[in-house]
Amino acid sequence: MTKCLELAAWVEETALLTKPAHIHWCDGSDHENALLTASMLADGTLLRLNEQTHPNCYLHRSAPNDVARVEHLTFVCTANKEDAGPNNNWLEPAAGHGIIDALYAGCMRGRTMYVIPYLMGPYGSPYSRAGVEITDSPYVVANMRIMARIGTRALAHIEAGNSFVKGLHSTGDLDPARRYIMHFPEQLLIKSIGSGYGGNALLGKKCHALRIASWQARTEGWLAEHMLILGIEDPTGRITYVAAAFPSACGKTNLAMLVPPAAYAGWKVWTVGDDITWLHPGEDGRLWAINPEAGFFGVAPGTSLKTNPNCMQTLGRNTIYTNVAMTADRQPWWEGIDGDKPADLLDWQGRPHNVANGPAAHPNARFTVAAAQCPSYSHEADAPQGVPISAIIFGGRRSSVAPLVLEALDWEHGVFTGAAVASETTAAAAGQVGQIRRDPMAMKPFCGYNFGDYWAHWLSFGARSAQLPKVFHVNWFRKDAAGHFMWPGYGDNMRVLRWITERCAGAAQARKTPVGLMPRAEDLDLSGLTVSAQTLDALLAIEPAIWLAEMDDLETFFASFGARLPPALLQQIVRIRGALGGRPAA
Repeated sequence: MTKCLELAAWVEETALLTKPAHIHWCDGSDHENALLTASMLADGTLLRLNEQTHPNCYLHRSAPNDVARVEHLTFVCTANKEDAGPNNNWLEPAAGHGIIDALYAGCMRGRTMYVIPYLMGPYGSPYSRAGVEITDSPYVVANMRIMARIGTRALAHIEAGNSFVKGLHSTGDLDPARRYIMHFPEQLLIKSIGSGYGGNALLGKKCHALRIASWQARTEGWLAEHMLILGIEDPTGRITYVAAAFPSACGKTNLAMLVPPAAYAGWKVWTVGDDITWLHPGEDGRLWAINPEAGFFGVAPGTSLKTNPNCMQTLGRNTIYTNVAMTADRQPWWEGIDGDKPADLLDWQGRPHNVANGPAAHPNARFTVAAAQCPSYSHEADAPQGVPISAIIFGGRRSSVAPLVLEALDWEHGVFTGAAVASETTAAAAGQVGQIRRDPMAMKPFCGYNFGDYWAHWLSFGARSAQLPKVFHVNWFRKDAAGHFMWPGYGDNMRVLRWITERCAGAAQARKTPVGLMPRAEDLDLSGLTVSAQTLDALLAIEPAIWLAEMDDLETFFASFGARLPPALLQQIVRIRGALGGRPAA
């Protein structure tokens, strides 16, 4: 089925190991998708939703023990343990292959093995990269068809002699004791078994586009990042492109599809991507970005016409919903959606909803939908050259410490700002919710190599160009003493984005603080917004004692990377402590 001898040999080798009943090479066609959908409806893998209200939409319910990324079962397998770093679980490659191949033996008996050639990135882009996922899950095929560019054209790209990432996936028996997601970056190889959940099973997404791609990017001189891309158009028609990194479920999708407030007549936001960004140095010295994905795999709970109207208008047709609730008339439902809660609901496990069983929709329930359906979708997302990035924005969910917005003093400080990102954990990852954890560049679960080397790679761009993006940090989640959010968020985040774009254009003022450049109250356009002067002052406040404690915590975190930590990051701690009147670094 292919002229690529390497690919043909790998498929044959995999079939001998897994023993499938049939092998199907995916062409990505509508006909193929219709047949797969029909088979999943027949066996209950998918449930058809209300065709009148949600045409061509389906519900999938995953196993109750398979609802999120499993970071403790995710490994990076490199010959040298230090290359994986303390930020990753490590296995020696031969040991990793031995463990997972034993689980693969005969795992596809009675099943069809699907071979999915795919392309991450626009057709014709020199920045796009190919992959092939082998899976026994038709649900994975259906989702990969939305999330990547799969089929005949992707296979032709590979057969033209381009390299490709190999990904082998099987749902296995869904036993968490036999569940692993392994990455072999030196072999451009991914192996996953025992899970059917998104990031564990859609191997083009986090596994390829971040963990393996970040390794490739360091080797080839670019960056693979957990970032959205949006274009901000002002009333004159000037578009400023920014990339922004936030931990999962911290407002990334909402920001990517932001609708400016009514007071911002003439302003528009264009969505290029909502989750992953590949950044390449251009001949002009700027960083140019592509979105390697073709779809959105977003968190449903909390999504509404208030929080994300563009997203709600994207959904409702040609969408796969996973682990949401269902109304009596077969419409998808989740906590936070518009309207009153229906009296009769089936929860995400298909049971009549009982509050004693928890929320009706799983907190990490998802939707998979083509990006091109979004009303704010930018066709620049399909541009082979990508878009030029003027600003990089980092952020996290912090109830204190971080102000509403700050600008890094320079590139080195910007890398430090990204490395210092911390956030309160959410339901997107298995484990306890609400704990503060360090999540540098929002890449803690996704960086495919040692964070020390990763930060050094980021820092190296400072010597390569004087045209790099400005770097910012935002925090939409700061709370007052009563525990209430002080900033309205959602569309009003446009007010902060405006200041950022004006800083990029040299048209806005800022005051210098020990932790960065910050707007004065009068530098933010708050027209039409009711925020008291006291609240605004609190949002922009820098509290020395809290920041000194933050530096202590960062110093401890950085120390875990030993000799691979770039000295420049510790020098930033020394500078900030000195400016705040604190002690020098140990």
